[in-house]
Amino acid sequence: AYAQFAGAPLKLRKICNPWRSPSGSLPALRTNQKKTLSRPSDIIIHLRKQKYNADYDLSAKEGADSLAFISLLEEKLIPALIYTFWIEPKNYVDVTRRWYAEHMMFPLNFFLPGRMQSRQLEKLRLLRGDENLEAGEELEKELYQDAAECMNLLSQRLGSQKFFFGDSPSSLDAYVFGHLAPILKCKVPNGKLQQHLKSLDNLTDFCSNILLLYFPRDGRENSGEKASPQPDAADFDNVPNKRRKQFLSAVFAFAAMLSYALLTGMVSIQHAHQEALEEPPDPEHIGPHDHEEEGDG
Repeated sequence: AYAQFAGAPLKLRKICNPWRSPSGSLPALRTNQKKTLSRPSDIIIHLRKQKYNADYDLSAKEGADSLAFISLLEEKLIPALIYTFWIEPKNYVDVTRRWYAEHMMFPLNFFLPGRMQSRQLEKLRLLRGDENLEAGEELEKELYQDAAECMNLLSQRLGSQKFFFGDSPSSLDAYVFGHLAPILKCKVPNGKLQQHLKSLDNLTDFCSNILLLYFPRDGRENSGEKASPQPDAADFDNVPNKRRKQFLSAVFAFAAMLSYALLTGMVSIQHAHQEALEEPPDPEHIGPHDHEEEGDG
């Protein structure tokens, strides 16, 4: 969103597998200097250094207000977002884990979502300053109350304006949109945050307008238009190589899982050294890693 607001000429590639990212995580920005940035704050700083600054016209007071509201988001809203999508049992099982599992290759889809959930729980504990933090009704009530208070303050600050500081979007608009749009558009069984957000008309209109202005394709699909069943060209480098890439990815994943199992003692091979002396390895099964990396290039 910030890149769109600042007019930065990015080439966007949509992928579902974080391992195909140059940094191993998402989002990731590969610069012209072959440097990779993953934290949104680092990406924004880099874009500003390249003269793509969405906050160029802000006054000193508006800049200070922007920082204050971003801090409010990090303190009050992000913990509730983590809880909504990763900790709340029904939301996690029916939506988050299912979505990630369906978009990851076998066998990574069996264990990566659970590992990601554990990391999100640790992040929530860090944000709350409680190493023994556990999910429950009391925690949920407290987090949702803080999030509702944050959204109310954002709604009051936005008022009847199109954006937070007038007619042009800034970094604050990008932060707010980036955190509110998933709440507004994602259908989850426990939608308490969504219900409260929809009660704030100016914030819902704010998200919808940004989708239509800066992400017209996503905005139309979310407005009820039928999505095209054909895959996006950005998802695959080219269609004829799709099956080969899937096969190589599966071979690589299986090799990684087998190596992990051997190293941890989950699986053992009897007399492997004797068999290795009797039969040399088949050269056709050597080197799937290099081919996979080159294919994803």
